[in-house]
Amino acid sequence: MYIVVGLGNPGKKYESTRHNVGFNAIDCIAEQWGVSVKKIKHKSLIGETKIDGEKVILVKPQTFMNASGEALMEIQRFYKIPIENIIVIYDDLDLDVGKLRIRPSGSAGTHNGMRSIIQLLQDDKFPRVRIGIGKPMIKGDIINHVIGNFPKSERKIVDDIIALSAKAVEEMILNGTNKAMNKYNIK
Repeated sequence: MYIVVGLGNPGKKYESTRHNVGFNAIDCIAEQWGVSVKKIKHKSLIGETKIDGEKVILVKPQTFMNASGEALMEIQRFYKIPIENIIVIYDDLDLDVGKLRIRPSGSAGTHNGMRSIIQLLQDDKFPRVRIGIGKPMIKGDIINHVIGNFPKSERKIVDDIIALSAKAVEEMILNGTNKAMNKYNIK
């Protein structure tokens, strides 16, 4: 069994923001796999499916980003999922727009949603898919940058990388994180 969590903020106001690429990735995966992610459970919207006989739960936490760990902790404890079977998809300021990085584990870096998850799960040994959103043009303007929308010139690039992240998640489930890293980490 796998849990695939996309991070974002709930509400229409945040739908297309940089901080919601994790939610966008879950939507893309759900569309590709024919899954509805509308069931409200464990402070999240969830959908369930099977991939090659393996149960997969798609999750969009409905807590705000900085409290993402609350929802994920509930889900992990309820399903008793091993930490290495949780895949988290999220935005990353330290990656340029159009970059994708898969890692088997690691720190939260500057991401408060990841900080919440690691703190509440008390572990960082879960795979993650980082989608590059680039740094703000004005130094120190991080909040406005992450809750801002992508400019039109970047939206197509981001949509393409979100679609690629969906394929990467499937690869992670079917063939492991290392194979997905070799195939989808874009230099």
